[in-house]
Amino acid sequence: MLAICHNCLMVGEYLEDNMKKLVLAAALTAAASTAYAGSMADPVIEAPVIVEEAAGSSAGGIIIPLLVLAAIVAVAAD
Repeated sequence: MLAICHNCLMVGEYLEDNMKKLVLAAALTAAASTAYAGSMADPVIEAPVIVEEAAGSSAGGIIIPLLVLAAIVAVAAD
């Protein structure tokens, strides 16, 4: 009878070791599956907003009047 109880203890330890391995495998599988969570839909990418600066400077509008004034001064000097 003592031998049967000894075998029962060995079987119990064997089952306990296998159960620990099973729980560890289940935990690792659950942790790995959360890394791949999400949908298979294409990601939505919004177009960037482009702000265009006004070309030119404030000096661009004064060049022509200065040339006209210079022409007038040259004509008046003759």
